[in-house]
Amino acid sequence: MLETNNQRIFLPAFISPIQEKNLAGTKKQILQGKLDLLQPLRQWLDAIDVQNRKFAKFIAKLIPAQCPFERDIMLFGRTIAHIPPMCKLNPLYNELVSLRFRALCYLVDQCGEDIQSYC
Repeated sequence: MLETNNQRIFLPAFISPIQEKNLAGTKKQILQGKLDLLQPLRQWLDAIDVQNRKFAKFIAKLIPAQCPFERDIMLFGRTIAHIPPMCKLNPLYNELVSLRFRALCYLVDQCGEDIQSYC
């Protein structure tokens, strides 16, 4: 209860109370690191349905088959360093690879195309 100008204002009438169990659950998830902020984007990528030849070709060309960052650094014919694939550090890596796979499957199964040029 708050008093102003000799009038009493009851705050619960204007502010809905936060339910403690929901707030406690959110705090617990944040502290445990289980709150996944990318989950809506992951679900959206998984829900994309490939039903168009142009779109399937676009996806197959856009998402590479292998990580473009992986390299062997050679000097005088000997490997002196290896740069590991960095793509797996991408938090959406699995969803993107899955989308590419669905696009390639659509091209083979529905369109009857040869996908060797995309591999």
